[in-house]
Amino acid sequence: MIKILDCTLRDGGYYTNWDFSKELVSTYLESMNMLPVDYLEIGYRNNPMKDYLGEYFYCPSYLLEQVKEASDKKLVIILDEKNVLPVHVDNLLKPCVGIIDMVRIALDPQQFGRALKLAERIKAMGFEVGFNTMYMSRWREFPAFLEDLRFVDQVADYFYMVDSFGGVYPQDVIETINLIREKTNIKLGFHGHNNLELGLINTLTAIEHGVEIVDATITGMGRGAGNLKTELLLTAMNAKDGLEVDFNALSKTVDGFSQLQQSYGWGTNLPYMVSGANSLPQKNVMEWVTQRFYSFNSIIRALNNQKQKVKDNYKLPVFKPSKKYDNVVIIGGGANAVNHAQGLREFIAGLGNVCIIHASSKNANTYEDLEIDQVFCLVGNEGHRLEKVFHSFKNFSGSCVLPPYPREMGTYIPEAVVENSFELERIEFSNRLNDTHTALALQAALELGDENVFIAGYDGYIQASISQKEKSLTDENEFLFSSFAQHTGKPLVSLTPTNYKSVAVKSVYSLLA
Repeated sequence: MIKILDCTLRDGGYYTNWDFSKELVSTYLESMNMLPVDYLEIGYRNNPMKDYLGEYFYCPSYLLEQVKEASDKKLVIILDEKNVLPVHVDNLLKPCVGIIDMVRIALDPQQFGRALKLAERIKAMGFEVGFNTMYMSRWREFPAFLEDLRFVDQVADYFYMVDSFGGVYPQDVIETINLIREKTNIKLGFHGHNNLELGLINTLTAIEHGVEIVDATITGMGRGAGNLKTELLLTAMNAKDGLEVDFNALSKTVDGFSQLQQSYGWGTNLPYMVSGANSLPQKNVMEWVTQRFYSFNSIIRALNNQKQKVKDNYKLPVFKPSKKYDNVVIIGGGANAVNHAQGLREFIAGLGNVCIIHASSKNANTYEDLEIDQVFCLVGNEGHRLEKVFHSFKNFSGSCVLPPYPREMGTYIPEAVVENSFELERIEFSNRLNDTHTALALQAALELGDENVFIAGYDGYIQASISQKEKSLTDENEFLFSSFAQHTGKPLVSLTPTNYKSVAVKSVYSLLA
């Protein structure tokens, strides 16, 4: 019987930076439990990378356990051979033992010898091993790779033909299968991209000619033009071979990813068609399409910067904290402070001597139960938001900081927190913008200890049109982040996705075991 591997969360991550909402994943896993799919590839395991890459790029231990509990399918993760050496295998895969069934290796055929050594280490840990060998339309250009195919039987369970460019035809599939069969008897797999919309016919051809396992993704979500749609494959096999399919379950998960598709727009288009027909790299075309998208956003730069200012001369004690911290985490008001809360909470809890500064109270209730010191920045009407978050302030134990005196912007302080409220003496890293949420948060970080300063929930804006207030906020924050970095000699580090260019990015998930 043919086996089906759905790799939506892994391949689809190229569009979402490997972040998916918990609701979407929950529906996906529930649906897959009722569908004739054998394997689910949930993401990568990786060594830490420079830029932000999300939850399913690193698959931290807690995520693996959550998926295992929710799914009754065989689970798969993939390693990218170019980023992983045999010496890394134990560290990356020990958390997967007992949870993950198969580990696949994505590889360039020219590095096949290195992948064989990697597979040997993986196999010794008890996993099934799959080779996802790219660029199948060019394999004949690599005679050394073809000669070494005879060694794959000893270290792998499946050997995948990957149509990386999305440009092969059914006859190419047949010829490639015959080419491999001359060298090895290993079970074969096929992973097709859909640049020329040949994913279905190529996959059915592969099945007819003896391939034992095939890949697909919900709505075809995947890098570049995407992949064969899981729903299309199941529908075709239902009609052709009588495969039993719960179409109600299938529809539920398709609906969720279809909504996501409206935002990211995966699927083939003219550039992807050209790339597929001419075996041009998907990566280059995807970057071109992405850059074209952002160029439309550049027209927003004409917005004017205006503010309404209110005089405020309410004198408060100066903020002079008696305790210093090795680590300070500044939480902004962006959605990513909530979307990545579990990872952030795990990271913060493991830091030891740490303080949280809430630049905005918007996301404060997500972290209020953490038993660590917390500081809240009050600017303008932020005090009203603080009241909504903490209601009676019965369990409130934090401190509040306000801009330096005299304040040009009116500030409301809830009566319940007046005794715990202080004003900053000055903003020492900048000679302007001393009354914004970010300015307060950064100065408070300097007062509390600036050894390690992380930020989260500073998402930024990428919409085709943003408000004057949003554009003003973006410009202000960029200036403040840059000024702070120059003052301290160290760049700020964002733990969550951000569109701010003046901060370094380090995924919170790369810092978790």
